[in-house]
Amino acid sequence: MQHTIENLTLKLNQQINFIYDGINIPLSPMQLATNLIGIMRLDSKTPAPVPFTNHWTEQDAVLITYGDSLEKKDGHNVLEPPLQTLNQFLQGPVREAFNSVHILPFYPYSSDDGFSVINYTAVNESLGDWSDINNIADKFRLMADLVINHCSSRSVWFDQFIKDEPPGNKFFKTGDAQADYSEVTRPRASPLLRETQTKIGQKLVWCTFSHDQVDFDFCNPDVLCEFVKIIRKYLDEGVKIFRLDAVAFLWKTNGTSCVNLPQTHEIIRLLRTLIEHACPDAVIITETNIPNQENLSYFGNANEAHSVYNFSLPPLLVNTLICGNSRHLRQWLMSMPPCQDGTAYFNFIASHDGIGLRPAEGLLSEPEINTLISTMMNFGGRISMRTLADGSLRPYEINIALFDALQGTTSGPDKFGLDRFICAHAVMLSLEGIPAIYIHSLLGTRNDYQRLENTQHNRHINRHRWDYDALNKELNKETSTHSAVFKRITDLLRIRRQQKAFHPNATQFTLQLSDELVGVWRQSIDRKQSIFCIHNITDQIVSLSFHELNLIEGVAWRDLISGDQLNQTKSTLTLAPYQSLWLSNL
Repeated sequence: MQHTIENLTLKLNQQINFIYDGINIPLSPMQLATNLIGIMRLDSKTPAPVPFTNHWTEQDAVLITYGDSLEKKDGHNVLEPPLQTLNQFLQGPVREAFNSVHILPFYPYSSDDGFSVINYTAVNESLGDWSDINNIADKFRLMADLVINHCSSRSVWFDQFIKDEPPGNKFFKTGDAQADYSEVTRPRASPLLRETQTKIGQKLVWCTFSHDQVDFDFCNPDVLCEFVKIIRKYLDEGVKIFRLDAVAFLWKTNGTSCVNLPQTHEIIRLLRTLIEHACPDAVIITETNIPNQENLSYFGNANEAHSVYNFSLPPLLVNTLICGNSRHLRQWLMSMPPCQDGTAYFNFIASHDGIGLRPAEGLLSEPEINTLISTMMNFGGRISMRTLADGSLRPYEINIALFDALQGTTSGPDKFGLDRFICAHAVMLSLEGIPAIYIHSLLGTRNDYQRLENTQHNRHINRHRWDYDALNKELNKETSTHSAVFKRITDLLRIRRQQKAFHPNATQFTLQLSDELVGVWRQSIDRKQSIFCIHNITDQIVSLSFHELNLIEGVAWRDLISGDQLNQTKSTLTLAPYQSLWLSNL
């Protein structure tokens, strides 16, 4: 085992040398490597991780939620810590459908609903405490955010920066008023640099996202060490999945785009090295809301992120369903490389943010994106902007509840909203990768215009807070849309987790069907099960001949969703508007 630690030290030394090449750091790379091993409490008994191991199965599905998406209330008073309310919800029917939960930032924060962290090692007391997090982690695989690019301007570290006190005085990236930052990629419309008066004079602090979110300077290895301490803390509290928030912007070098730089990739590889030695079944997921090919680069050579957010799926799938044409989605599916063992796509349609438009660049034309935007605005959505190099603004994301986004087509609202919404999830659940469902999709939550008006923050349109008793009444009401959505999605998830052909790494082949259909063929790793997943993405009845599917004759094919046996005496299949079929040979 001593040999393992020696190999680990040498590997870390090599990674540190790459990251800090040309930078004068106080410790030698070998000393820094030894310190990191000590922080993670690795020793001669630490086993070496087995490469190319899949840490997931077809039974994996992630529920995405805020810690306070559900509240027990008496008027304006919250009656119990929301994390305890969430735990009660998770122990109900949800448990039959999900084995993992992503609790969005549950730390003390000053803005951005948690993503402007004041204290990384505490639980926001308005949500609960670490024991509440532990109780959830005991029953579910817990995913937590490592908000690694920036922290709150109200943090102790930034206060130290202002007072020129260690360690925070050297933790933050500063800029130069004379430098040219026109090439810097911006996800927001606010100015990049924030004027901040400190004890030693005025500083221009780098703020990629907002002036309350001040960017770290990872050129200082002390910042890296602090985050390794945070990772160790999260592992101790039961976190098994680390979501690296906004990690693409981590390393900044003047004269570059300051996104996707080589040092950023190497830091992710270093963090993975440490995490998988400390906890072999823990995984890293990178959140990089950028064009598709750039996003895929975060897999590295199966040595970087275990999983990447499949950011192109939401805009492409929503566009497919409102246009009734699968051509762009089909072409994209055909272009996506199958994941190596040890890596998997993280599939989602809706999130706490919105429908990102950068991941649609190069996949949808500008007129098509404009049509998507105008349709979503007709359904009550809002548009958030980003600043381009020339100072102009461009749409960055669509902010809308997914249920509202799919209440019609480019022709306007119609009667197929519920079926279209369920079809979207059936498509997503059939694809290669690990599925994740936002709590407000699971509950069929609508646009929250009141919260949007109260906060004037576009993203709050899709961040509703449910009164738990009111929600339970809706879920127990047979005529409730919320109940119908919840039942149909959880039914799909229960079916899915029993099918080996839906393993995240099972073979996927895109079927060449008409533009009115989306079809993929999945085959289990042991090649025993095949599932033909066929979805009518239009508001019309669509027929499909058996010959187009090339089904093996003599096999009893059954639709897993309806339970019906396929009648092979007929020559065609008929799909109702937005109907999905999962045809299995088992």
